[in-house]
Amino acid sequence: MGDQDVQLPKPKIAPSMLSSDFANLASEAKFMEDCGADWLHMDIMDGHFVPNLTIGEPVIKALRKHTNAFLDCHLMVTNPADYVKPLAKAGASSFTFHVEVTKDSCQELIKSIKSSGMRAAVALKPGTPVEDVFPLVEGEDNVDMVLVMTVEPGFGGQSFMADMMPKVKELRRKYPHLDIQVDGGLAPSTIDQAAAAGANVIVAGSSVFGAKEPASVIRILRQSVEAAQSSKIFLR
Repeated sequence: MGDQDVQLPKPKIAPSMLSSDFANLASEAKFMEDCGADWLHMDIMDGHFVPNLTIGEPVIKALRKHTNAFLDCHLMVTNPADYVKPLAKAGASSFTFHVEVTKDSCQELIKSIKSSGMRAAVALKPGTPVEDVFPLVEGEDNVDMVLVMTVEPGFGGQSFMADMMPKVKELRRKYPHLDIQVDGGLAPSTIDQAAAAGANVIVAGSSVFGAKEPASVIRILRQSVEAAQSSKIFLR
């Protein structure tokens, strides 16, 4: 099968709600949807795996009452298995766990996430070799998405790490149909690097919420992914 026959996954722009006004979360979510967001990215941190502490199941449950959006939950927590049933019940759409804390129990965790009705995804920190997630993409109970962190997890507003792009490119070449997400420092000034490497799910926080015209930023991010997919530059 030639490059032109490869069916790539659709571009998905996922504004990070960590950068939103938490006092007006429901209206912020609706605004992002109106601006063209495909997903809403929800950062769940436990203050242990990462030093910051953010939201949990009660906030997901509360937000779900106000939106039908795809809630893309990224769990930066030490014990992700403890969160599966509560988040599924709260209305989470996707559950991303970190490979660094689940190396011995990933298959069971993936099975639990999927049986709870959510999509399963795995994330890796900048210092983690991309090879660590290969078995989870290829396994019987495989993940639906891999998240390549382009900053150290735990805080918003960090600078994009371009040296993570070889991980993205290797994943795209190895798994053309896989959703590959990037998170950290994505903006109009950095999106072309991520898109050219093969990322199709783009998390953007401050660059969207801090913009005068968030819809324009979302459109720029999407157009960059579409252009890269049209040329299939990452498969060359």
